[in-house]
Amino acid sequence: MTTHVTIVGGGLGGLTLARVLHVHGIPAAVYEAEPSPTSRAQGGLLDIHDYNGQLAVEAAGLTDEFRSLILEGRQEIRLLSRDGTVLFKQPDDGTGGRPEVHRGELRQLLIDSLPEGTVHWGHKVAGVRAVAGGYEVAFADGSTVTTDLLVGADGAWSKVRPLLSEATPEYRGTASVETFLYDSDRRFPATAEAVGGGMLLALAPGHGITAHRERDGILHAYVGLARPLEWFDSIDFADTTATTARIAAEFEDWSTALTALITESDTAPAFRPHYGLPIGHRWERVPGVTLIGDAAHLSPPNGEGANLAMLDGAELGIALAAHPDDTEAALAEYEQAMFPRGAETAADGAHMQQQMFGPDAPHGLLADFVAGT
Repeated sequence: MTTHVTIVGGGLGGLTLARVLHVHGIPAAVYEAEPSPTSRAQGGLLDIHDYNGQLAVEAAGLTDEFRSLILEGRQEIRLLSRDGTVLFKQPDDGTGGRPEVHRGELRQLLIDSLPEGTVHWGHKVAGVRAVAGGYEVAFADGSTVTTDLLVGADGAWSKVRPLLSEATPEYRGTASVETFLYDSDRRFPATAEAVGGGMLLALAPGHGITAHRERDGILHAYVGLARPLEWFDSIDFADTTATTARIAAEFEDWSTALTALITESDTAPAFRPHYGLPIGHRWERVPGVTLIGDAAHLSPPNGEGANLAMLDGAELGIALAAHPDDTEAALAEYEQAMFPRGAETAADGAHMQQQMFGPDAPHGLLADFVAGT
């Protein structure tokens, strides 16, 4: 089986690429390991920025549909100290350029915008190799597909990346435990008030709680700690009670309105370690293959990952459409813009991680917020 563009990975980046290619009349096939669009939860809210993510939405011809997904008021930001003192508050006055949408709803919008059969579900990649005239992608079920143009949109642990680079993600010294509080306004009003109408950042050296207000009073939190992987490895995350107690003990001198995001979670705490590729990761041009999103420039969470993946996909699609008879020119054009963009964003993300978890937290981030207002 041969397709013009083969995309490995059905996340936001790969789907945006497929959609932009479709807009320009270029056929593509997306291979995704998940068995269906609804086989697992797709994460929480994303702030889609006017300088990258929204440009991708526009290139995909989905601006009106995107606007229907926006949760009004969620651009509010609050920065708190560990005792619950509000150090900084920026209300959502409707003029911000980073509206919040739910990742799962945005992903479904992209899926629905593609011709039926574009996404091949249940195709977990086992390996990728170069063959005469292109590349062969082998799947866990024993099937294969060959292509003369392969795009790795398959995230941190990309199976496509080794065709281009020997780089592998490294642990960046911080990790989060993901939690949810349901019906928070009724059940935990003090916590709901602390989080406010949008995003909360509560910080102290080596500690951080990030929370978002989703629909129906749901508070979705990431409880972060700067600890070596070995510290987290000593926790049995299958034991919800013990895990909750262990994480909560690290926040014992914090406001109870904040620690309720740990102790009262309605879901089992989920471990989310933070990995990154080397800042400035790049490769020499290899014919017929490239990477987008985290496969190309993974960095710890900084609010830019989804936006960059979508912009990568859009710009690659636009470049391929602009050079229909010269794929290599298109890939080179895309990579020349993507490499510095990814490096700059990764460096900004490393700075943000230092401000969030470093010895000056929360005051370093407060200074950044004040300077940016």
